[in-house]
Amino acid sequence: MTDYTIAIYCFIDDYLKISHPPTDVRRKTNNAEILTVALLSAQYFYGNQSSACQYMRQHHGMACIDKPTFNRHLHRLADTLTSIFLALGQTLKELNVESRYLIDSFPVAVCHNIRIARCRLLQHEAYRGYNASKREYFYGFKVQVITTADGLPTDYVITAGSIHDNTALPSMQLTQPEGCEVYADSAYTNYELEDLHEECEHIRLLVERKSNSKRPDSAALRFIKKYYRKRIETSFSQITAHFPGKIHAVTPQGFLLKIVLFLFAFTLDRTLSTT
Repeated sequence: MTDYTIAIYCFIDDYLKISHPPTDVRRKTNNAEILTVALLSAQYFYGNQSSACQYMRQHHGMACIDKPTFNRHLHRLADTLTSIFLALGQTLKELNVESRYLIDSFPVAVCHNIRIARCRLLQHEAYRGYNASKREYFYGFKVQVITTADGLPTDYVITAGSIHDNTALPSMQLTQPEGCEVYADSAYTNYELEDLHEECEHIRLLVERKSNSKRPDSAALRFIKKYYRKRIETSFSQITAHFPGKIHAVTPQGFLLKIVLFLFAFTLDRTLSTT
């Protein structure tokens, strides 16, 4: 854990020194420390940022900072966190010599279905979605993720729970290198978009076909698609394993920020463990 903490702090601090102005010298904690604490909370403390702050104070000498001040600084760094994640994702794309990518989504509920009427965080039917793999409804968000063949996330989009994967696909804006292959399940079936990506961007969108598909696959291609897609489901299980029983947040922005932190922490952990 100590090695992980030092590694992510150095990574974030180096990035901020290059791309962002220096932190006000009057502050007790710098931006790199704030982001490090947030990522530690997602990786080791089930999103509990107070516990992560306490760990940093006891083991790494971070200055004492109260919870409201920490949250205020963290929310100001939300866009910075996204830019760092996307920069890391771009590097992973450049290192992905296999040129294979996977795309899928997983739901994140803000509350149990029986408490939807009393939910204060979200109040709109757009957030009521359906999880086909578990055959159950949920109330919250859906996270669309693109990963490498090894299951390392490189891009993401978070939508309301009711948005279908097929509808969310155009908003993903595939930025993978030319000549790559992107594997997806049948929920992403869109023949027009498949043809458009292959013709204009030379990206093959390999979607698992339904039984009544107008473009049925051969037995060999069906096996290949199913074989490569398994890895992203494993990544989702590993990401959600760090979720607490209920993600605590006061605002929708805070809830989304915590989802990004869990996603980013997983990516950093996997990247560091393979280097």
